[in-house]
Amino acid sequence: MLLRSLLFDRLRGNGVNQFYALRDVSFQIREGETVGVVGRNGAGKSTLLSLVAGISYPDQGKVTVHGRVAALLELGSGFHGDLTGRENVLLNASLLGLSRKKALDKLDEIIDFSGVGDFINEPLRTYSSGMVMRLAFSVAIHVEPAFLIIDEVLAVGDASFQAKCYEKIMEFKRAGRGLLCVSHAGKTIQQLCDRALWLEHGQLMMDGPTEEVVAAYGQRWFKLKVGG
Repeated sequence: MLLRSLLFDRLRGNGVNQFYALRDVSFQIREGETVGVVGRNGAGKSTLLSLVAGISYPDQGKVTVHGRVAALLELGSGFHGDLTGRENVLLNASLLGLSRKKALDKLDEIIDFSGVGDFINEPLRTYSSGMVMRLAFSVAIHVEPAFLIIDEVLAVGDASFQAKCYEKIMEFKRAGRGLLCVSHAGKTIQQLCDRALWLEHGQLMMDGPTEEVVAAYGQRWFKLKVGG
């Protein structure tokens, strides 16, 4: 009876504290703007990205996005383990808005950048996590989205491929395309983004130039660590 009572109380919201991953967060990102998101684990960063990507929907308020969006939120999301790498490229490109003809036109370029050409006709379940990441990033960056969303995905992979990704993102940035990026590495955010958002317990603490936000966040985190 107690278990049933707790379940119905939770469903009705009676006597149960509700958890908000994000609350009263409001901001705009202009065309071509590169924005980083910083905050500790549980701050709401990944939830924010999933809302912008259209994977999740807000209980209140609204999220408006114009143009094609490519999101790298979870390793291999949108891929199927039983399909070959080639088949996954075509499938993922179509999910990101490319026609089959355009996907086929981009296919060789995507495979070449990923560096997994020797395994492209093998099932994805035989790939290492690094290989999946390479393929996922290559598809996302080559469909030429107006806006790219990245959640720590560049932490996977070897140093040479990470450098290759950074250079591709910088090309993306120079082309006037937008970027929303989450990383625990302040240096990465400073290299890639001109502006940053600092989230804490689901609330927006600061929105401003990247160096200022990263410095304020780092100082706050250091104080909490020393004090705690």
